[in-house]
Amino acid sequence: MKISYNWLKQFINIDWEAEKTGELLTDLGLEIEGIDIYESVKGGLKGIVIGEVLTCVQHSNADRLKVTTVDIGADAPVQIVCGAPNVATGQKVLVATIGSTLYTTEGEAWKIKKGKIRGEESHGMICAEDELGLGESHDGIMVLDTKLKVGTFASKVFEIENDEIFEIGLTPNRADAMSHYGVARDLKAGLLQKEIQLELITPSVSSFHVDARSLKIDVDVQDKENAPRYCGVTITGLKVDVSPSWLQHRLKSIGLSPINNIVDITNYVLHELGQPLHAFDANKITGNKIEVKTCNAGTKFTTLDDVERVLHEDDLMICDAEKPMCIAGIFGGINSGVTEGTTSIFLESAYFNPVSVRKTAKRHGLNTDASFRFERGIDPNITEYALKRAALMIVEIAGGEISSDISDTYVNKINDFEVRLSFDNAKKLIGEEIPRETIKSILTSLEIKVNNVTETGLGLTIPAYRNDVQREADIIEEILRVYGYNNLGTTKKLNASISNSKRFEDYKLQNIIGNQLASQGFYEIMANSLTTPKYMELTEQLNADYNVEILNPLSNDLSVMRQSLLFSGLEAVCYNINRRRSDLKLFEFGKTYHQYPDKREEDKHLSLFVTGNISEERWNTGVTPSDFFYLKGTLETILQRLGLNRLKSSPIKSDVFSEGMSFSLGKKNIVDFGLVKKSVLKHFGISQNVLFADFNWDNILEMAKHNSIKFKPIPKYPEVRRDFALLVDNTVSFEDIYTIAKQTEKQLLKNVNLFDVYEGKNLTEGKKSYAVSFILQDEHKTLTDKQIDKIMSKLQSNFESKLGAELR
Repeated sequence: MKISYNWLKQFINIDWEAEKTGELLTDLGLEIEGIDIYESVKGGLKGIVIGEVLTCVQHSNADRLKVTTVDIGADAPVQIVCGAPNVATGQKVLVATIGSTLYTTEGEAWKIKKGKIRGEESHGMICAEDELGLGESHDGIMVLDTKLKVGTFASKVFEIENDEIFEIGLTPNRADAMSHYGVARDLKAGLLQKEIQLELITPSVSSFHVDARSLKIDVDVQDKENAPRYCGVTITGLKVDVSPSWLQHRLKSIGLSPINNIVDITNYVLHELGQPLHAFDANKITGNKIEVKTCNAGTKFTTLDDVERVLHEDDLMICDAEKPMCIAGIFGGINSGVTEGTTSIFLESAYFNPVSVRKTAKRHGLNTDASFRFERGIDPNITEYALKRAALMIVEIAGGEISSDISDTYVNKINDFEVRLSFDNAKKLIGEEIPRETIKSILTSLEIKVNNVTETGLGLTIPAYRNDVQREADIIEEILRVYGYNNLGTTKKLNASISNSKRFEDYKLQNIIGNQLASQGFYEIMANSLTTPKYMELTEQLNADYNVEILNPLSNDLSVMRQSLLFSGLEAVCYNINRRRSDLKLFEFGKTYHQYPDKREEDKHLSLFVTGNISEERWNTGVTPSDFFYLKGTLETILQRLGLNRLKSSPIKSDVFSEGMSFSLGKKNIVDFGLVKKSVLKHFGISQNVLFADFNWDNILEMAKHNSIKFKPIPKYPEVRRDFALLVDNTVSFEDIYTIAKQTEKQLLKNVNLFDVYEGKNLTEGKKSYAVSFILQDEHKTLTDKQIDKIMSKLQSNFESKLGAELR
């Protein structure tokens, strides 16, 4: 939010430097993020003086140039070469002296230097209005009133506005400070704590009166819940024109573009007092009647930005007898606003329900200065005052007369509210005792009324515009921010308690696995939990009925919570591939969200995505494309690190995977993984294979709690390796061999590994060859050949009898 220092000084007569004032405002909770300089004329006309043309003769070497001598109030006149067709002897003109800086229309600076033009010396420049930023004309130099004194600085002749603009990072709770008046009110309280007592100056509306009751517009507030207070008045005989320069400068300084005097005044009062206003062309109000109500769902309404919007049944509208004219508190309609031909207006000032305005603004994707304030809650007691203030300004600037009494519909009055403050509680929260008189002084300076004082505390009345101060803790926070956090002492001793953390905390396991994956070349991603419901069409495994829908979504593509990490991960894969990063290894810890008929559920997951080559291409090694078994090996290392062994694997059928497997432990599913189907990838524009794994992290946490770590010494005796080349049916898997081997020898067989698979020539059809290694070891003695041969014989026999295997 931008606050003009010059504007602020109209409310409080402070002579501090802007930096010092900014520091105090920051201490008060209105953080100053920066201070910018505003100049109504770029450069402030520095170095520009009033000069008088004493002589003007034709340049000897140029038809379009003239040589002049100009008195600029210096010791002697200066010679200036000028190309303007209208320069003449006796004129009072604006002269840019040597060393002054001018600016192009694009804002580029250039300095006036002594020089020669076609052989004649030139000691300055006689300026046109566009060269100084005083206008747009370049037909010739500016010719001034002959009464002006030579040598006078131009900045004293013209209305030059130099200002300093505070950029305030306003927090959402500070609705009371959304105006220059509100900031001045806080500044007054802060100055009082520094023993500087200044009065808060408020614009007077005592001169408000009805000139003639010639135009009455009836007001019917049908929805009093969403429009608790609605005021209006008519003004006739006005003239819509350009705003005076002072008003334009005020608006420009805070980043607003002037439109016309009527609209500019409503914007001025908005930023002055924090009360949004709206002016309707009275001649466009059918039936001379205003109705504040909701319209039927589906009603079409075109706003000032020429966009046709479809109204919701809960959208509060300002209507006439036939049609809607304005979205209440947000945006006006294209056919009811003020134009150059407007001569009479109906001026609106209202208090609208913050929740209603916020919902409507979100529904239509609108964010205006008015909705920004209404959404946060404005002062309901300033409504009529702001209306009078704006009406008086309109009559003064645009002419006309106030032609009706003020209509003020305020049935259910918004009352101030009571809060009790305990001195003991204040001391406990603050950490030290603030004098009671200081507390009362601070609260009074914030317009908080002290009703009664006892030994234990204060009875307080909070003004309605402070909707963020409703609890005792809020009162204490107000006291602290004005008293100054910097004024509180700090203790030399820091007390802290040691928390008892569990061994299998979620974040600990996440860090362990995250570090392991990072060491394997994976990158962590964080995808948005909001997604589009269209992804439900890509799989039958997800049910659209279980979507958790957002009530006020930012867009249709972010309207539901995700039920799977797959699609948000594929968005990241697609994004990287489109930027020529096709070798990817990604992982994400995230949640899925489900709205079941009887409950809502959040599930924690770990997802992995692998695509492209496993490693980067190098001169001394070839590239290896990632495949199903690479992903499977990665998953097994994760599960081993978590201590989850004895997992059961099984193939899964899914419309997401073209081929996939599942690991489970008991009845709990641990991870599903496989190759994503081409039809799913096509939706994201991905043409290369993508491998995906989905860990049920909640089940992993549950299983990890029961995992016990056992330690044992490294065996002293050597291990022995023996190999078999087994000819088996194509239906036999390595898991079958592994299971039979472990059942055959439970003590001495330490490991079984498949190191080669052959399918091709010289093999019977329907057969394949597995090369399997067996590691044998006795932890208490060295194995003999007799023991080894006996074990291998048993293994061979069991493979032959149970699998129909043959040794090659």
